[in-house]
Amino acid sequence: MKNVLEQTLEIRKGFYSILKNTPREELLKIPTGFNNNIWWNIAHVVATQQALIYSLGGVELKMPKALKEKFQKGTTPDGTVTEEEIDQIKKLLFSTIEDTIADRENGVFDNYKEYETSANVTLRNVDDAIAFNFFHEGLHYGSILALKRAIKL
Repeated sequence: MKNVLEQTLEIRKGFYSILKNTPREELLKIPTGFNNNIWWNIAHVVATQQALIYSLGGVELKMPKALKEKFQKGTTPDGTVTEEEIDQIKKLLFSTIEDTIADRENGVFDNYKEYETSANVTLRNVDDAIAFNFFHEGLHYGSILALKRAIKL
């Protein structure tokens, strides 16, 4: 599982690069045919990782609860972003995965609550959640690439 987490860090580097190098107006733009934007997708993967691993693992979140709630499953972009939020997400892209590596190695997820995802995948333990999260982040990376293409058209 450590390899999957290391690969997740590589995806997160891609998210960071996009966040750092994309103008704010493009981060927030919702092109025709889409229901979210680049910013929401990046913040959403951090919030979802926390929900899948920490909330279901019965462990305290590694991000502010309000930020998680703003970008969790079922939310939509509100068209705004502050510099503070961008800075928080930039840091959380890496710290949340690094914390997960350490917390998994220290066995803090022993009381994982089973959960069936919207993709009909049952997560029975933290390793299932880590693997599913990797898949989830890949989907959103693809969505971001599609958004970037649509914005440039």
